[in-house]
Amino acid sequence: MNLFSPVALGDLQLPNRVVMAPLTRLRSGEQGVPGPVVAEQYAQRASFGLIVAEGTYPSHESQGYVGQPGIVTDEQVEGWRAVTAAVHARGGRIVLQVMHAGRVSHPDITGGRIVAPSAIAIQGEVHTATEKLPFPVPHALSTEEVRATVRDLVAASRRAVDAGFDGVELHSANGYLLHEFLSPAANQRDDVYGGTPENRARLTLEAATAIAAEIGGGRVGVRISPAHNIQDAFEKDPADVLATYGTLVDGLAPLNLAYLSVLHAEPAGELVQELRRRFNGPLMANSGFGVVTSREEAVALVADGVADAVAVGRMAIANPDLVERWEGQHAENQPDPSTFYAEGATGYTDYPFLEDAHQDA
Repeated sequence: MNLFSPVALGDLQLPNRVVMAPLTRLRSGEQGVPGPVVAEQYAQRASFGLIVAEGTYPSHESQGYVGQPGIVTDEQVEGWRAVTAAVHARGGRIVLQVMHAGRVSHPDITGGRIVAPSAIAIQGEVHTATEKLPFPVPHALSTEEVRATVRDLVAASRRAVDAGFDGVELHSANGYLLHEFLSPAANQRDDVYGGTPENRARLTLEAATAIAAEIGGGRVGVRISPAHNIQDAFEKDPADVLATYGTLVDGLAPLNLAYLSVLHAEPAGELVQELRRRFNGPLMANSGFGVVTSREEAVALVADGVADAVAVGRMAIANPDLVERWEGQHAENQPDPSTFYAEGATGYTDYPFLEDAHQDA
């Protein structure tokens, strides 16, 4: 296998295996409507094998950040329709990451309550529109409210397909709501969604099953980050991690999903490869959270058979034509972290293409 060779991820036909990872950039304003600058940013990156659009909220109470896009209102759907049209016009493929932030938010952001599996606050502060405030103690969802959340995720996935997306990625990682249910530190429930590994895996499995039934399993990916230990979604018992995520992927396997995306520092390690074996479908590796994924690592992950595709974050921010640069072993632009979470085009759509660099030379 070669990083620059085609691959099928379920119903998604990719011309190469370099995937633009979902990247929160906060460019969608107070109303969560992606505008022309968002469409241009994604269209610029249409040569990636697949674009996974940033985490997008499926309900108002699931919003995590000011400036984050939603897929709730008609205006948001129309904004996304312009994005997908722009990407498709340049020959690209794009899926939407559906993300419920859970307790990683604040009432000043959602305009209402903050929810979680249990009434346990995150230690630390959250950025609101005007200031940093302590994370609040969240409302513990009732059993029926959890099931309503599944319905919200399904409705959002349907709206995403209606807006022209080629599929969706269900966000069950990085300390947000679905990951909170997986974590024994964040989930201290005593109903069917808490306690045992089977119960803690239930929400993600129910959501993935329902979304696959709605839009087709071959258009659905699931993202997990086992033992990532971020945003207080602690998973520090290796045996429990394997039991929980093993149960989850065993349940996902019969759905014939497009892919399993795993954020983990050691994609070739025993845990990730065991989950891959049990999932029995395409694995998307993402090793770069604390470190930047290099060309050499991405090439090796595919060449060594560790993963079927590689999700890349920061280098995708700085290099709209990263696939061409990597394939030709050209120099790379370096990302400017000061513009990651800002407004407007600076540090978003103004990174130069190779052809621009050649013209300037």
